[in-house]
Amino acid sequence: MPPDPASPPVARIRRAVADDLDALVALERQVFDSDLISRAQYRRHLDSASAAVLVATAAGRLLGSAVLFFRRNSRTARLYSLATAPEARGRGVAAALLASAERLARERRCHALRLEVRTGNVAARRLYERDGYQPRGRRRGYYEDGADALLYVKPLR
Repeated sequence: MPPDPASPPVARIRRAVADDLDALVALERQVFDSDLISRAQYRRHLDSASAAVLVATAAGRLLGSAVLFFRRNSRTARLYSLATAPEARGRGVAAALLASAERLARERRCHALRLEVRTGNVAARRLYERDGYQPRGRRRGYYEDGADALLYVKPLR
């Protein structure tokens, strides 16, 4: 079957640069209602040795982003945020960002990747569980709006 002409092309995953700031902030506001990463925070993460910001792009548009944190003397990386533009959902963008995040964590010699996800975010939970993430607990009132989070971990060996 031929590809759907309405589908965006396959996304390219790369490290974010300062020129991505406007698009990152716009995506953050489009996708999340609370717990937003500010422009200043993104700027710090772009320049930090303990963070990485990945972006998924196609045809000059930002389709998604991932923010990872690395702690000194820890072999566990943290996926702090994974965002996909509404028009790119269901097209493999989140899965590609997640795979790139895992690859980057392995390159930094991490043995596991952990993350928190809203209990009500069924699509994200399905993505993580399909990819081998295991629930490891619940964080009550974790988000600014009081919503609970589930903690997931995946070994990267």
